[in-house]
Amino acid sequence: MGQKTNPIGFRLAVNKDWRSKWYAGKKEFGKLLTEDRQIRDLLKKKLETASVPKIQIERAANRCRITIHTARPGVVIGRKGAEIDKIKEELSKMTGKEIYVDIVEIKQPEIDAQLVAENVALQLNAAFHFGAR
Repeated sequence: MGQKTNPIGFRLAVNKDWRSKWYAGKKEFGKLLTEDRQIRDLLKKKLETASVPKIQIERAANRCRITIHTARPGVVIGRKGAEIDKIKEELSKMTGKEIYVDIVEIKQPEIDAQLVAENVALQLNAAFHFGAR
């Protein structure tokens, strides 16, 4: 019987990078890790329709830089940047830190496995609801 290996942890040194880049002492580590999870959960929930497969978090002292990789940057930014400003404000209140948000467009979303899986799930869900009537 084989051992199950986390695919991201297995590839970290070879062709993947960390999702969070920061250092903390033993006392702060758990708090910052929980905060990272809360940030990702909040952004995934808010940007459900924006096709967001990856969120990177970098920290330095009292600042936090969040990079959102998305196939639909217009949905994330909103009209005249209103949506992104709301997100920054909400994250700043939640963390108590200065937040910078960068948006990176994914040029070929059909290559990203996470986006393909979400698209298939969405299609199956729509087909199920359509067939149930």
